[in-house]
Amino acid sequence: MTFDACKRATGSVESARRLMTPRNLTSSRAQAALLAVAGSVLFGALTSACSSPATTTPPPAARLWGDFKPVVSVRELMRDMIDPLADNIFMAVSSVTTKQGTVDSEPKTDEDWQKVRTGAVALAEGIYLLKVPRPFTPPGEDNNITGPDVVELSAAQITEKVERDPVEWNARIEATRNAALAVLELVKKKDASGLWAAGEDLDTTCEACHRSYWYPGENAAFYGRLRERLKKAQLNQPPTTPPAAPQKP
Repeated sequence: MTFDACKRATGSVESARRLMTPRNLTSSRAQAALLAVAGSVLFGALTSACSSPATTTPPPAARLWGDFKPVVSVRELMRDMIDPLADNIFMAVSSVTTKQGTVDSEPKTDEDWQKVRTGAVALAEGIYLLKVPRPFTPPGEDNNITGPDVVELSAAQITEKVERDPVEWNARIEATRNAALAVLELVKKKDASGLWAAGEDLDTTCEACHRSYWYPGENAAFYGRLRERLKKAQLNQPPTTPPAAPQKP
């Protein structure tokens, strides 16, 4: 509804009202007819132009076919399921340099491609298990949060971060799923050359999620401090004395 629309509707009502003046009403029958018309104009114009717009009800969310109860922590889920399946994609292509030269390895047989497909399908479906609330570490365990230069978040800190901003958590999951779906499309076309870039994309997506939630302290400043320590350690090493030459008899 706009102000102009309501104003035009009000104008229509005023026109109908003018028809009801004694000059225009010549008989009781005409008066009754014009009153009916004016009432219809008044009700229809005001309700259509001056009423609030109807609100639309969002469609109901998709329902599960049964209960969903997690069995393991996020760490265990990644270690025992997600990571091994992702390796089907990461290890599908490789490049090895030997004395004889560089040898590239790519999927060739139907069995090779089925292994990549298994990884892509399982990763695309399995990554959604991270949408189910669960502990981030097994009971009684935590991340590496002791000692100097701690780079990892504790399980409690990760949980608090996810609950504070679930949008980012779900966006990371969707990004990983999209990377797996891209691999699945390559499998359908048996596009071995495309697997190189797809593997890089998947690795970048996984690493971005890990750096946000697992070890955010492993940044440029951390590696700068690490290099400085390495330099100092090398400078503080005592000079090595070459072994003495054997004495001639």
